[in-house]
Amino acid sequence: MYALLRSALFQLDPETAHHVTLTGLNAAYSLGLSGLIAPRIADDPRTVMGLTFPNPVGLAAGLDKNGDCINGLAALGFGFIEIGTVTPLPQPGNPKPRLFRLVSAQAIINRMGFNNDGVEQLVKNVQQAHFKGILGINIGKNATTPIAKASDDYLICLRKVYAHASYVTINISSPNTKNLRQLQGETELNELLSSLKAEQQKLADLHGKYVPIALKIAPDMAGEQIAQIARLLVQHRIDGVIATNTTLSRVGVENLPQGAETGGLSGAPIGDKSTDVIRQFAAELQGAVPIIGVGGILTGADAAEKIRAGASLVQLYSGLIYRGPALVGESCAAIRANKH
Repeated sequence: MYALLRSALFQLDPETAHHVTLTGLNAAYSLGLSGLIAPRIADDPRTVMGLTFPNPVGLAAGLDKNGDCINGLAALGFGFIEIGTVTPLPQPGNPKPRLFRLVSAQAIINRMGFNNDGVEQLVKNVQQAHFKGILGINIGKNATTPIAKASDDYLICLRKVYAHASYVTINISSPNTKNLRQLQGETELNELLSSLKAEQQKLADLHGKYVPIALKIAPDMAGEQIAQIARLLVQHRIDGVIATNTTLSRVGVENLPQGAETGGLSGAPIGDKSTDVIRQFAAELQGAVPIIGVGGILTGADAAEKIRAGASLVQLYSGLIYRGPALVGESCAAIRANKH
């Protein structure tokens, strides 16, 4: 069924297709038809970051930036949903076109630029959703906020979403906000994590609950930077690391139509690079901080490979565009089989 639907969606501009898909998923949920789209997935619970996930396959941030489609997406069988990236103030993102399919490579290039309706609207959407499962909220900084003041934006968002999130992801790795990846530098990251952990403790006391913080990192790092970030994650007692965001590399797509478009590359071409980063973090962290693996999962075998490399959970995004909802169950089954 999805092959036919995909054929129709791929006739549309990618961003238009994105909005049509979310609208359709919401409609299916409202009409009680979600079960026709995705069969129920057997429980395979995992406890990570102090949270119990009903299965280890989640939705990555970026697909539902504003939390507009939480109910519809959750009905696809995910063990957890991550929404965002959200910023303190609404922003339009980068000029269009800003989303490109590289179909022959099962890849996507995006330079969306954290387009979102702002944190206040996201919180309203979360409050209106019926979802009772694990919800991650991914936060970032506004494009107009200088890097030197970036922590102010992250703290604003953390305070706003804390009471509504199962965990909060700090996105410092999108390539589409100018200079954002500077925050992965040792001095900048040390200061940011220090302020976030201090605020997390205050909020835990205020709300009477501890909400884990995860850091989402880029795949475009050398071994020494990975070791450096791993040390800071342990030092600041960060609860999880999400590896990885999109890549600036164009290896494997450089000769394809639109392969040279500016932005972050996701999908099949990033799979090995992402898995290698997971493997390096696993070696550095030695179980001290759990890893959520994302990047290039197009089959159940890809998902299982991320777990073998050291991830405790995985997330899907581009693979969902190319494979449809069946990829969720296929990934769950492959990971479950890998345990035995």
